[in-house]
Amino acid sequence: MGHKFAEIAFTPSVREVQQALGSRAHYAAMEKGPDFNNVLGEQEATFVRARDSFYMASVSETGWPYVQHRGGLIGFVSVLDGTTLGFVDFRGNRQYISTGNVRRDDRVSLFFMDYPNRLRLKVLGRAELIDSSAEQLAKLRLPGYRGAVERGFIIHVEAFDWNCPQHITPRYSEAEIQQLVAPLLAENRALKERVVTLSRAAGDISHSPADSSSTEDTP
Repeated sequence: MGHKFAEIAFTPSVREVQQALGSRAHYAAMEKGPDFNNVLGEQEATFVRARDSFYMASVSETGWPYVQHRGGLIGFVSVLDGTTLGFVDFRGNRQYISTGNVRRDDRVSLFFMDYPNRLRLKVLGRAELIDSSAEQLAKLRLPGYRGAVERGFIIHVEAFDWNCPQHITPRYSEAEIQQLVAPLLAENRALKERVVTLSRAAGDISHSPADSSSTEDTP
């Protein structure tokens, strides 16, 4: 009961470490009361839809964890409802490690990052593979994106948790940088245009006809 992410992630060994390092009392309070952090709300849905990439961890048949980056256009991860995410799987290096792993163990962990705002969202769930010919995949496709679609992933959310911003170094995409510098570039263009205008005005003054009256003495 209580915080569903804590229920899954706080194993006996984790609790022992928390106890030894003095954080157990704080986290124990999260594990009481009605279930929460198992249904994505509007805040989580908006955050996921604004991402253009995330990291997904899976577990191999030999017990090794594996983390892979997934990317696409902003919004390529669909929030189908409060407990279901979905995305198309584009062709990459064709190792198919994540795909092979979830065929045997469907447990996955998703890590969504917002580097500029130093935010991160962790999601625990179970992955379902969708064949490229499946009708359900049509809901996940990205119009206009040229990546070759091989399959789809449906993630059945079991828990999520927000992390604190500590130790997150802000990083910016090319589009974000362009947005940040756009006002500076506009100001720079305006200043250049002002300089050109002033230079032309100064040139007109320096080349204006001399006064018609003569200051020379008449012989």
